Amino acid sequence: MIIALASPRVATTLDEGLDKIHRLLAEASAQGAEIACFPEAYLPGLRGQDFEVLPFDPVTQERALRAVAELAREHGIATIIGMERSSEEGRQIVSFVVDGRGRILGCQTKNQLDPSEDRFYVPGRDRRVFEINGLKFGIAICHEGWRYPETVRWAAVRGARIVFHPQHTGRERDGIRITEWGSATSPYYERAMMCRSLENTIYFASVNYALAFQESATSLIDPSGNCQAHLPYGQEGVLVQRIDAAKATGLLAARYASDRYRELAPA
Repeated sequence: MIIALASPRVATTLDEGLDKIHRLLAEASAQGAEIACFPEAYLPGLRGQDFEVLPFDPVTQERALRAVAELAREHGIATIIGMERSSEEGRQIVSFVVDGRGRILGCQTKNQLDPSEDRFYVPGRDRRVFEINGLKFGIAICHEGWRYPETVRWAAVRGARIVFHPQHTGRERDGIRITEWGSATSPYYERAMMCRSLENTIYFASVNYALAFQESATSLIDPSGNCQAHLPYGQEGVLVQRIDAAKATGLLAARYASDRYRELAPA
């Protein structure tokens, strides 16, 4: 299967964001991709960062989701779109999954928030595995994939061959500039990507915004923990790659034995 990891710049209006999604989906579809993934909370943007977040009420949320579903249908490509969602508990970070016919299959909530996000969002409570054209996959959103490897293993032990990782790491106004993927002098993020793949024997697809000061590249990691490909730092674009699901055996995830973690009472 061919997948696409779409890395747009921060949008300044909803229509601009939808235009970027349209263009990147068109590029991905033209190269034969069957699934495209966008960054964390791309519409309306992740709160608490150094850029303005778009106005986003429930009506706008519904309009944006329907527009993305129509774009997925137009281009015939399943789409994982990072958004925020209003719930009874409060505002949530989610990734909606839309199939290539424009049908909304559901969403994955971000259940482990970064401490800095507590004042903006509430966590979700459920996890699920999705399937598109025979490929099972999970979604772990940003902080979950970095700090909570259980979120990736949860999907892997349930048959996911790849975990998509919509994220936001970096800044727009100031910060560090990375020139070498996986460098020991860079933030740990890219090395964490390798671990999530290697420790489960699956693909790990991490999708960042195209930021001026990007702290991790949009990257595809193969089941052996090697970086198969990545986008240049700070450049808007789409990474289109073929994956071989047969190589994503989930071997190490399947060997996880929860019954060997019994807690003994104090002597």
